[in-house]
Amino acid sequence: MTDSTGSADSTDSTDKAVAAPAVSNTVKRLEEEGEVGADYLEELLDIADLGGDIDIDVDHGRASIAIVASEEGDEHELADLVGRDGEVLEAVQELTRLAVQARTGSRSRLMLDINGYRAARREELTKIAAEAVARVHASGETVSLAPMNPFERKVCHDVVAAAGLVSESEGAEPHRHVVVMLPEDGAEPGIDDDDDGDDAASATSADADEENQD
Repeated sequence: MTDSTGSADSTDSTDKAVAAPAVSNTVKRLEEEGEVGADYLEELLDIADLGGDIDIDVDHGRASIAIVASEEGDEHELADLVGRDGEVLEAVQELTRLAVQARTGSRSRLMLDINGYRAARREELTKIAAEAVARVHASGETVSLAPMNPFERKVCHDVVAAAGLVSESEGAEPHRHVVVMLPEDGAEPGIDDDDDGDDAASATSADADEENQD
């Protein structure tokens, strides 16, 4: 009888060896996106005469940049870069993505946070989605949330999926919103559409690729 254990182990090792460079190259590319984006934002802060430190990270398969207050008074100034309901933040994020794309030649899905706005909003949305889940469980009826941008909808989709229910996005921007419902018999819980956390600009073409997230 031929012992196939050695062959299987060898194949396993080869697969891991092939996967490792691929992961390393992806991280390197995302780190480059972060550095290019940070350069652009640093110049923007200089032009606008705004203070703040820039932190670069890779989070959930994306380059992630955060502008945080570096000294007293910065938070108030940086609030102007967030704007009402994060509208200015969304615009700055899109400009940063375009700057990265112009330098690297590849479309960027970089996520930007300023003054901790997204982190705080994520916490708030998690509670909103959890409340919607509880209402659906209690009544069995579909619950519609308020209109949100793709980033906000993605947060809600994740909460709903984790609770074992189904969610989808309905409507057109800027009125597109999340609908939460019980899964149909035999259906898998989760997201029944494709929000990917990109901004409203990408969402206009997005029903095909929204939760690819993000």
